[in-house]
Amino acid sequence: MTDTRSPCPDTAPARTPGRPRPQARDRRRRLEPPADGGTRAVPGARALRQRLELAGLLLATAVLYLWNLGASGWANAFYSAAAQAGSQDWAAWFFGSSDAANAITVDKPPASLWVMGLSVRIFGLSSWSVLVPQALMGVGTVWLVYLAVRRAAAPATADAGLAHRAGLLAGVVMALTPVAVLMFRFNNPDALLVLLMTAAAYAVLRSIQDARVRWLLFAGLLLGFGFLTKQLQVLLVVPGFAVAYLLAAPAAAGRRILHLLGAGAAMAVAAGWWLAAVELIPAADRPYIGGSQNNSILELTLGYNGLGRLNGDETGSVGGSNGWGTPGLFRLFNSEFGGQIAWLLPSVLLLGAGLLWLGRRAPRTDPVRASVIIWGSWVAATGLTFSFMAGIIHPYYMVALAPGIAGLAGLGGVLLWQRRNQPVAAAVLAVAIVAAGAMAAELLVRTAAYMPWLRWVTLLGALAAAGLVLAAAAPGARGAAGMKGMGMMASRTVARTTAALAVAAALAGPLAYSLSTAATAHSGSIVSAGPAVSGRGGAGIPPALGGAAGGGFGGATTANGTGTGAGTGRGPGAGGMGGLLGASTPSAALVAALQTDAGTYTWAAAVVGSNNAAGYQLATQLPVMAVGGFNGTDPAPTLAQFQQYVADGKIHYFIAGRMMQGESGANDAAQIAAWVQDNFTARTVGGTSVYLLAG
Repeated sequence: MTDTRSPCPDTAPARTPGRPRPQARDRRRRLEPPADGGTRAVPGARALRQRLELAGLLLATAVLYLWNLGASGWANAFYSAAAQAGSQDWAAWFFGSSDAANAITVDKPPASLWVMGLSVRIFGLSSWSVLVPQALMGVGTVWLVYLAVRRAAAPATADAGLAHRAGLLAGVVMALTPVAVLMFRFNNPDALLVLLMTAAAYAVLRSIQDARVRWLLFAGLLLGFGFLTKQLQVLLVVPGFAVAYLLAAPAAAGRRILHLLGAGAAMAVAAGWWLAAVELIPAADRPYIGGSQNNSILELTLGYNGLGRLNGDETGSVGGSNGWGTPGLFRLFNSEFGGQIAWLLPSVLLLGAGLLWLGRRAPRTDPVRASVIIWGSWVAATGLTFSFMAGIIHPYYMVALAPGIAGLAGLGGVLLWQRRNQPVAAAVLAVAIVAAGAMAAELLVRTAAYMPWLRWVTLLGALAAAGLVLAAAAPGARGAAGMKGMGMMASRTVARTTAALAVAAALAGPLAYSLSTAATAHSGSIVSAGPAVSGRGGAGIPPALGGAAGGGFGGATTANGTGTGAGTGRGPGAGGMGGLLGASTPSAALVAALQTDAGTYTWAAAVVGSNNAAGYQLATQLPVMAVGGFNGTDPAPTLAQFQQYVADGKIHYFIAGRMMQGESGANDAAQIAAWVQDNFTARTVGGTSVYLLAG
């Protein structure tokens, strides 16, 4: 007989006002069988097995994210140098300064640098002390995705075992998303941002199911610290979180609105205290705010890192407006971004839509609907923003989509699988499986020399799995499934085989890309996951900087300012950029010169551009002034300020180097370089041209 129950029943009624909150043992009973047998129990042995399976997933994720991690060296030296600075000076740690002498900050808030700076302070400066925190953030993100999906699936499946498998599937999808493997082995702020957003999603769902507003307030705090990680990007998930709570929370409408206002206040406090401190501290007593033109964190928030990312009007950007690829609805599927994130994107949108349709008559407080709103709005809002933004965008930004995709995959895959005997559920599930196989085949075709057989295996496997799903949903098959004995055993075997085949077909491509990513060293400012892809030019580098001309990825820079080709561990470097996107690698002779009498000077050297400065700073562990900030287009310092520093004997050397000049922003860095060239004599130290400014 066909099961006609709603796939999304509400088994977590609202708490009656004035009644005491349920004790922990009462909450645990939600996964245990009620008297009428509506939920199957999880015996002790099975519960232990589930814990071991979860531990295995987290352990495997840790191995994938930590294996050979040190091969990437300083990864993004721009942030590694800031972590080194923060480990040496608490003011540099608080503000996120590029150097311990606090000349200028990085062009992001410092939350991710707080974690790395503390790690370096405790364990010493090394590639591992910089990168391990990000890997652990990745493991934590996988765990949180598992917890969030399992909690939502438990009442809907009426089976704690199925809920566990939904969480596991979501965790596996999260762990094997290629761009997630990349960014949880890298030291950009995106790792912490994704962890905080995922934790906030879990807290919102927990607040809805447990009827406890403190979880919603905690979500607000997490989102506030997400703002201190990468500013306005965190706000992309906030509307969906608010809609889910407003729709599904078990409280009166007025109280739900008040709760959301409280969470918004918590978010504002968590983000605003640091912004207020930076704005209130006199400019003379803090570093210059990198990425801004007026030394203002508010300008950085709303301009370079805010609206400028959307409309392309980013003052100080070396790429100029509309230099970062053509915006459009299908941007996430092109050669730049597809292999990073698009593997399951069409499939999970289908699964989410299927869940909403099948649960359309579920109660208002249905946790599945709330989960679909949270994960689905996350994917939709972030995906559409990335698709149409006209400003700076890089392939690794796609990691922000990974938790939403994983949540929909785990929840939708298992809940629709449970209802696969219903025609609608079977049809949606079959189409989603085929879409995953077809998407994988399309993405794998772009890597012609990389495992060419895999595209056919995934496609044929997906077609076979989809066919088995539809065959099992046929009326005759449903009748046969009710037979006892050998018939039932055969049906169970076919079901397990179908499920395994569907998961394997959907995840074989991401797995291959993830292993390739983990096996490749990545460094520089712009990195991509997976093997080299035909048709991918500069992976987010504007044509003016070599993006359309054949694969420059912002490699590291040698002592004389030429590229080494270490931008992503593959392909030619962008030597012509001379340190814009990759760190310098000084010679031993130059390091020795910079370290001589270093205690006499505030800065061992000054050089145009933050990446140039980062290489010298990491090699010497001394403050190196990044003239002009990341792009060399910030008015920090001005020519007059630099001249005063030189007159006061605060800068030992000025190091020559090539630097792209932006189409907008200040020209102080070029003026400083010209003034040094006109007033000081160049000398060569270890193959590098330097100017002795003091001593």
